[in-house]
Amino acid sequence: MKTFQIDQIKNIALLGNSGSGKTTLAEAMLFNGGIIERRGTIDGKNTVSDNRPIEHENGNSIYSTVLYTEFQNKKINILDTPGLDDFCGNVISSVFVSDTAVMTINVQNGVEVGTEIHFRHAEKANKPVIMVVNGLDHEKAHFEKAIEMMKERLSSDIVVLQYPVNEGVSFNSIIDILKMKMLRYPKDGGKPETLDIPADQADRAAELHSALVEKAAESDESLMESFFTNDSLSEEEIKTGLAKGLAKCGLFPVMCCSAKNNIGVDRVMEFIVNEAPSITDMPAIKNAKGEEIKPDPAGPVSVYVFKSAIEEHIGEINYFRIYSGKLTENLDVINTSNGGKERLSQLYVSAGKNRTKVPELSTGDIGAFVKLKNTKMGHTLNAAGNDWQYTGVIFPEPKFRTAIKAQSESDDEKLGEALAKLHLEDPTVIIEYSKELKQIIVHGQGEYHLNIMKWHLDNIYKIPTNFFAPKIPYRETITKTAQADYRHKKQSGGAGQFGEVHMIIEPYEEGSKEASMMKIAGKEIKLSVRDKEEIPLSWGGKLVYCNCIVGGSIDARFMPAILKGIMEKMEIGPLTGSYARDIRVYVYDGKMHPVDSNEISFRLAGRNAFSTAFKSAGPKILEPVYDVEIFVPSDRMGDVISDIQGRRGMVLGMSSEKRFEVIKAKVPLAEMNKYSTALSSITGGRAMYSMKFAEYAPVPGDVQDAVIKAYAEESEEE
Repeated sequence: MKTFQIDQIKNIALLGNSGSGKTTLAEAMLFNGGIIERRGTIDGKNTVSDNRPIEHENGNSIYSTVLYTEFQNKKINILDTPGLDDFCGNVISSVFVSDTAVMTINVQNGVEVGTEIHFRHAEKANKPVIMVVNGLDHEKAHFEKAIEMMKERLSSDIVVLQYPVNEGVSFNSIIDILKMKMLRYPKDGGKPETLDIPADQADRAAELHSALVEKAAESDESLMESFFTNDSLSEEEIKTGLAKGLAKCGLFPVMCCSAKNNIGVDRVMEFIVNEAPSITDMPAIKNAKGEEIKPDPAGPVSVYVFKSAIEEHIGEINYFRIYSGKLTENLDVINTSNGGKERLSQLYVSAGKNRTKVPELSTGDIGAFVKLKNTKMGHTLNAAGNDWQYTGVIFPEPKFRTAIKAQSESDDEKLGEALAKLHLEDPTVIIEYSKELKQIIVHGQGEYHLNIMKWHLDNIYKIPTNFFAPKIPYRETITKTAQADYRHKKQSGGAGQFGEVHMIIEPYEEGSKEASMMKIAGKEIKLSVRDKEEIPLSWGGKLVYCNCIVGGSIDARFMPAILKGIMEKMEIGPLTGSYARDIRVYVYDGKMHPVDSNEISFRLAGRNAFSTAFKSAGPKILEPVYDVEIFVPSDRMGDVISDIQGRRGMVLGMSSEKRFEVIKAKVPLAEMNKYSTALSSITGGRAMYSMKFAEYAPVPGDVQDAVIKAYAEESEEE
């Protein structure tokens, strides 16, 4: 296979709603490029993409697939992505390393939920988008309606490059507005016959051509001058304007095809290789220091790994894009993400599971490594002496969580290994081993997302598991001041144990000052803080430990032991056994014995004094509250707000952003269980949301009573 140079490589991400024909379009592109000899079908379960058993069973893409094809002596790297938003991690990483998105639109349905969501991903990444209206051979095809929906829901900068002459079951002809010709395809697709535009189509074609010329002229000042001078543009000038407008995301060209019958696909490929931007036309990627990395084939080698996968009999495969230099076999590189060294003994280009070994790859290209020692998705590999590292793909926060447990305890270790592999392939599956909750919590993008993960555990890894509702990581704190003292005394022959601790506890707020006097039960207690230790807690909040001992009633060497005893009780709150936080402790008096006092005595005395004081200090349960941002169509906003309020949520504000209404709210995590499923039901799947931890806040009294009761019942069962 030849080595393609930087100006011969185009990288595209195929986006679109599930069922819009991305995989079928990719299949036709590979066939037209001679990469495969016959086109597979989704029903036949023999496409180059969607080659995994779960994808065959479900009939849709679950993972992105790395492909390539060749056309007019150029290479097109294709990343075929899933259409369902539960698998958005694959979409986001594919868009990140692509220069252009190709959005497939099912002509029967027009702009669907997935279309809007994927368009937002491309917008956020500032990537150009080419629209391909697919399925024009269907009896319910309605091209004009699809165009109207695109302009209404996606952008007013939609510009038609082609339209069908005879959409429907007899579809075989396209009017190409750029060429101002009619393309008529044979029954089995392939190469078209180029004809003059029929008289009955001349007016419509001329009208669309004028709109195209004006849009192309807007992309460049010199073209605008030419347009004003000549009242038109040549085909080459239009192409120049389209290329510039596309690269700046100032226009979104629309083409049409029937991927199933390979009609119009060749023209889409021709437009990609000639007008779609390459790496040199797009803004340069920046490293973690904010420095632009020039795409220079003669520069130092630098690649970014954007996808990791595991294949049976082969092991781990890492897919990468080259941002600088020329990659060759047996090159030694440094993984600047972890400091490790790797030898790139073999390089491949991939078409699904079919990999072709190549001796070298140039800047802008996409390829694959196998059997690297310690390189994963998100890592940067560089030639020695180069310390570049890329911030890389930023995945969305999880939106769905569940607890998981192997049905057999003997499978616990295997389950951990399997979950790690599933995270490797899909970083939006996040595994949390919660010591606090004594559960394995799996986070994902939706209920279906985690059900697919469970399918892999059941069918690929053969580990029967159960899902169940995860516990809520509550916190406990106090609301008032309390005092307690405790004497630990034990005598059993020989040296005994003795330690007595007097303490006061109070709620702690950031920035608050220590008290110098406390009035407890009518008695004033003077506090002279000799030493203070602020301890940031790993679970959030602080413990402030104040040594107020005067007169040597407790020796300084026993103070750490008292703190240790307090920390033991901070980890097991009295209400729900949850972590405690935001408490200030004053140890102001006590007693010790010259022989029997030791560290364990004061640890136990400190622990029990703290526990007694805590229960008298108005203990309160805190719950995690999340910032939730919901993008919703305006006609469903009222229903969504009502649902949020029914979840004890507080709506903070509303705004409009790019065709959506945006609702910002704070909602307790306890009320967000299966919210992705509920929101989809309320809005017909058209809403999107994100959630991020905000704070811990007190729970209402009735909720606290219910939580304490549930904890007591659970403790009795155990």
